[in-house]
Amino acid sequence: MNLFKINKSLWATLAVTTSLITGLPNLVMAQSNPGLTLFSGVDRQDILNYHLDFGGKSGGWDRYRLRIPGKKLTEGVSKFFITYPEYYRGTFNTDSIEVRVKDKKLPIREVVWDKESRIIEIDLEEPLLESNRVEIVFSNVKNPDNGGTFYFQAQILTPGQVPLRLNVGTWILSIN
Repeated sequence: MNLFKINKSLWATLAVTTSLITGLPNLVMAQSNPGLTLFSGVDRQDILNYHLDFGGKSGGWDRYRLRIPGKKLTEGVSKFFITYPEYYRGTFNTDSIEVRVKDKKLPIREVVWDKESRIIEIDLEEPLLESNRVEIVFSNVKNPDNGGTFYFQAQILTPGQVPLRLNVGTWILSIN
């Protein structure tokens, strides 16, 4: 008896299963969204959404899309402040930072990166007065070589007579 004739369906099943299993690690490496966070020390309602366009590989170049929902910006915004932890060793290109609302770039007056204080300040040309979803895009970011989980804090400065600096939430970035 020929082994191939007897078990054609077995060989077909084995071939399909093998190709699925070998492709699984590539799918896992492509994950670049926040995913499910169980034990972070951050209240669930304070966790902000983000996307890493090039997969968040340690030591590689990436684009961070840091998102803030409109319900967090009810007071309006004149400045954004983004702080990051001391152990984050990546670099940012401040010339390629954008703030987007409804896929429209907002004009930016100035971007200041204070490396000692680990804060990036984004000063808008015109204050954002409506409660809209905002996406802050950091292009040409060099991810840290060490990888890990990094807590980026979002704060805003409200426009008006008495500006207030408010905490908006936290992006929990995972760099592989």
